[in-house]
Amino acid sequence: MARWWVILIGAALLGVVPFLGDEVLIQYGINTLLLAVLAQSWNILGGFTGYASFGNSTFYGLGTYGTAIAMAQFGLPFWVGLILGAVLAMLCALLVGLPILRLRGPYFAIATLGLSAALSALVANLDIAGRNIGLILPLTRNDTLFYEGALALLLAATLTVAWISGSRFGMGLIAIREDEDAAAVMGVNTTMYKIVALVLASLFTAIAGGIHAYWITFIDPASAFDSTLNVRMVIMAVFGGPGTVLGPVVGGFILSTVYDVLSNSISTAAALFFGVVIILAVIFMPKGLVDLGWGFRRSGWHYFLETVRQYRL
Repeated sequence: MARWWVILIGAALLGVVPFLGDEVLIQYGINTLLLAVLAQSWNILGGFTGYASFGNSTFYGLGTYGTAIAMAQFGLPFWVGLILGAVLAMLCALLVGLPILRLRGPYFAIATLGLSAALSALVANLDIAGRNIGLILPLTRNDTLFYEGALALLLAATLTVAWISGSRFGMGLIAIREDEDAAAVMGVNTTMYKIVALVLASLFTAIAGGIHAYWITFIDPASAFDSTLNVRMVIMAVFGGPGTVLGPVVGGFILSTVYDVLSNSISTAAALFFGVVIILAVIFMPKGLVDLGWGFRRSGWHYFLETVRQYRL
């Protein structure tokens, strides 16, 4: 119960930022909140089931293009575009989930990565999607709208993860992560559980893509299906704590801040930073910042030595 109050109080505090900060802070906040949504969305499948997906940019791109096509080509309202993008992403997750979720480990990761590249090439040849040129959306300067929308989406995603973590459905996902064959023997419908997790992840990812599309007012296949976005959301979730409620949000906030600072000052250092984060996180805190907080409180610096010894690194 306390966890729900922490989430709601945190959302309330973030909600007053547009009324206190300047335009630069609000724009930074929009970007950070959307990245945290992506990390939290990846957490539903990757964190709880252990299936390391590198195809969430597929759903992000579908949400982006669903919104853009609805607004730029048909003149429909923004909220209709969001719904269209979310439906497209969930249908894609449902259709591709059945075959690719039968794969495991690196085979699953490669399949999801290939899916993103395939859809990017397909969209680049569709007239309705603007081909390689892209689409221009109606211009709006209401950054407060995008900030509050991104915050509401992050709140919805985090509350969903909080529900999952304490539900029978969540226990089933964790059982799949620990030992999928044993979970199936115990009566867990592993295929259905994984598909539902993938569809939920696609829903929040697609809506984040739609909000971002309208905010920047221009999209093209390269930016909508950006494979590096997959890497960023995975790193943020793993850095914060995969399979936890607040870990991906904390990881998203911290790494997004550092990345923006480095990219503005030394652009080449930003990519290098993420590479270093991956190495250090995997070696010294494979369970993320959340586990680090409790472990360091218990045993201090010995936590890192115990982690290295436990995982035989």
